[in-house]
Amino acid sequence: MTTGCPTPSRAPSGPDLPRVAVFTDKLDWHVEHTLAAFRALGATPVAVRLSACRIDSSGPHGLAIPGFHALPDLGVVRAIGDGSLEAITMRLGVLHALEALGVPLVNSARSIERCTDKSMASFLLARAGVPAPQTFATQSLAQAREIARRECASGVLVMKPLFGAQGWGLRLVEKESDIPSLEEARGVYYLQRFVGPERPPYEDMRILVSRGEAVAAMKRRSSHWITNVRQGAKPVAAEPTREERDMALAASEAMGTIVAGVDLITSAQGRPMVLEVNSMPGWSGLQRITPFSIAERLAADALSLLPARRNAVSALG
Repeated sequence: MTTGCPTPSRAPSGPDLPRVAVFTDKLDWHVEHTLAAFRALGATPVAVRLSACRIDSSGPHGLAIPGFHALPDLGVVRAIGDGSLEAITMRLGVLHALEALGVPLVNSARSIERCTDKSMASFLLARAGVPAPQTFATQSLAQAREIARRECASGVLVMKPLFGAQGWGLRLVEKESDIPSLEEARGVYYLQRFVGPERPPYEDMRILVSRGEAVAAMKRRSSHWITNVRQGAKPVAAEPTREERDMALAASEAMGTIVAGVDLITSAQGRPMVLEVNSMPGWSGLQRITPFSIAERLAADALSLLPARRNAVSALG
């Protein structure tokens, strides 16, 4: 993709190197490449588990972030981690607190919440006028069955976990009896019109957005209707059209994300529409077909947020 470009590999010098908290739940491929990219650009990154962070009102900032005596200069959120509703709420609270203290985050707690809750994401995309498959979300088994009874007459639906990722937990709904119990649905039915061909090959597009630019893109091709790379789809180099790029940027803006993986699919009428916006996107598949370091590009874009923060602090001083 010609939109993206490599970042300079020379590290900046100076006594005050940026200290970056890379929030994660494990040291996976993405975290290792993110840490290496920040080091290459002259920053001091530290991998931090959000589950290890705590509120501490006895301290000068009210927060305790492992690996940091003072606040980090920047936070990059790679993963929130599994946990109870209370645990997830507290981890997001830590991110909200960091933002309240002036620490820029990629991405903000609010945008993560928007993207993670697929029902809210669908609502925001519709409000912003971004084309997306017709979507229904309800907490009622009776309403879900009524939706399936009414909508399946016009075509298949897809039921997705409200807080799902990487294609796990998806199921096709072709008739009312395909609607599972409320317990199996974990209390929420998120139903979306199935868009795509009736038979393989299946294909969609992932566009990686960073700071208002389309950095890289790929098509994901599969013999299965679930086209995530983690589920076996093949990444193929692609050049998005201007309409597809503009749609990805509009979707990212609607969610309030700085970095986003925007998934698009083409309708039967040949028009692109947004399937999903990921606020903590992976790019291992995309890196296979991209000629520059995606991690360094994302790290450089994140570090570019720091001057704005310093100027704001100076103005207050």
